[in-house]
Amino acid sequence: MLKQLVPEDFCLKCRGCCRFKEPDSIWSPTLLYEEIKVIPTFTISSSKKIRLAPSAEKLNNFICPFLNFEGNLCNIYANRPFECQLYPFLINRERDKAFLALDLNCPFIKENLDSPTFKEYSRGLAKLFNSPQCKKLFKDNPQIIQAYPEAINLAEIII
Repeated sequence: MLKQLVPEDFCLKCRGCCRFKEPDSIWSPTLLYEEIKVIPTFTISSSKKIRLAPSAEKLNNFICPFLNFEGNLCNIYANRPFECQLYPFLINRERDKAFLALDLNCPFIKENLDSPTFKEYSRGLAKLFNSPQCKKLFKDNPQIIQAYPEAINLAEIII
């Protein structure tokens, strides 16, 4: 389990995560193979992503099926997928390289981008993701390295 950078109370007020514009959004979490074994199969798409559900909030919007909409809580928070733990950081593919990247749509990140805490956390993730253990994780699960539009690359991950 990754330590969260964004404080829980900030996340619970935001209502930005776990909501998507398209049913097959690139932003929908992609699962590691070990996660596929424990997540209910009806919630997994053929591309190894969480299958999104139509939202009652607005027409033409979709939500994670594990989102408790009223409380803005994750029903599988203790066992949420790696990509959910990592967000607002991402593993971004650009050409034939992988990067630790950042989604600037997260309001907490916008407010704290220049903070020492953010910089320290980012350096720690970059170091972790370049460790032999994580390199193996990425090699064994290439599906989690996605090309995210508008993501900001922070550090290359040598796989």
